Amino acid sequence: MNRGAIRFLLTAVILLLGQVLILNNIQFSGFINPYIYVMIIMLLPLEMAQWTVLLISFAVGLIMDSSAGTPGMHTSATVLAGFVRPYLLSYVSPSDGYEQGEWPSMAIYGVRWFATYALWMLFIHHLAFFFIEVFKIQDFFRTLLRVIFSTAFSFIFVVVAEYYRRAK
Repeated sequence: MNRGAIRFLLTAVILLLGQVLILNNIQFSGFINPYIYVMIIMLLPLEMAQWTVLLISFAVGLIMDSSAGTPGMHTSATVLAGFVRPYLLSYVSPSDGYEQGEWPSMAIYGVRWFATYALWMLFIHHLAFFFIEVFKIQDFFRTLLRVIFSTAFSFIFVVVAEYYRRAK
């Protein structure tokens, strides 16, 4: 196992433990629920096969569902995020393309690239998760407000985690 894979596994374990032990217990007035474990899917290698990304997304969602008691909600949202990921990566692709063998990183591709990528990934995940949770159209605007607030709050955590992760 190379150094990048070991570092990624350590990051994934820390993100999952932080989500389960700390962030799952944070809820501000029912509108803000930070979910930073999506960062695991975001940080997968750029050239990873799509079936592997979906399998990892499924496993991460299953771990979250089993720890949070939300049968299938996290799994559905993470698999959707994993499915959309290659399309999003091609959409936010730098003009000179991605470097061979690189992992997505703010340090390599810049703050603007990472912010766009992270915001879209978090928004897609949160949109799926919260609408699956509510599963009715009556609370559409309330749920959309939850998506927006939770995405913004999660984004702050993800940017801080990325700065910490890439600190030398």
